Amino acid sequence: MPQVSVRFYAELNDFLPEKQQGKQLSVELDRRTSIKDMLEALGVPHTEIMALIVNGESVGFDYIVNAGDHISVYPPFAEIDIHPLQKLGEYTQDEFRFVLDCHLGRLARYLRQCGFDTLYQNDFDDDQLAQISSAEQRILLTRDRSLLKRSAIEYGYFVRATDPRKQLDEIIQRYRLRDQIRPFGRCTLCNGTVEPVDKQAIDSLLEPKTRKHYDTFWQCSNCQQIYWEGSHVEKMQRVTKDLLH
Repeated sequence: MPQVSVRFYAELNDFLPEKQQGKQLSVELDRRTSIKDMLEALGVPHTEIMALIVNGESVGFDYIVNAGDHISVYPPFAEIDIHPLQKLGEYTQDEFRFVLDCHLGRLARYLRQCGFDTLYQNDFDDDQLAQISSAEQRILLTRDRSLLKRSAIEYGYFVRATDPRKQLDEIIQRYRLRDQIRPFGRCTLCNGTVEPVDKQAIDSLLEPKTRKHYDTFWQCSNCQQIYWEGSHVEKMQRVTKDLLH
């Protein structure tokens, strides 16, 4: 049966069985197939791939695999000395915007606290997530590898860590977001923008102890949730301080 040679680089090996990691793989071709479908059959979602080099030339996901091809598969930010180079799945929006699956609720709160536009509802199903990601050009963050293989999803990432705080570190590093962190820029409840608000304007909404002990407030422009420098703000200040230093 015809075969092709495939090599995955760096973190793309996370998706392979341990015995296949870091090795040149021989893959049998049993039908006519695109390179996208072949690589995803091996377990690697297309959203994790930045570049495909076939026989020394850069190709796209629609390339039809031929017997004898030598294929190299690279993740984002890899150094590749090939010109011209097709960069696949490169996020081109002015601001990073995310949509998260139902397993990443605490990560969604962290991202909002850092000021990133982050859609999350615990009842979003897979079809809704794919539609939102595609229609609004949002990066889909998920722990579901199969979801990222949907053709409709152009931008996505499989979150490796299971601890929410480590997940935040992972996303900040993966998308190089340190310089874009805006603490308290988004409401943790609804994702609306949070702006400073005069105490007098919300005085009637404050509890007596809050009114007595605090003078600096912020309010969500969408759901009207009020924030002040209590323990939850102090906790987030510690988180963002760790990220920025």
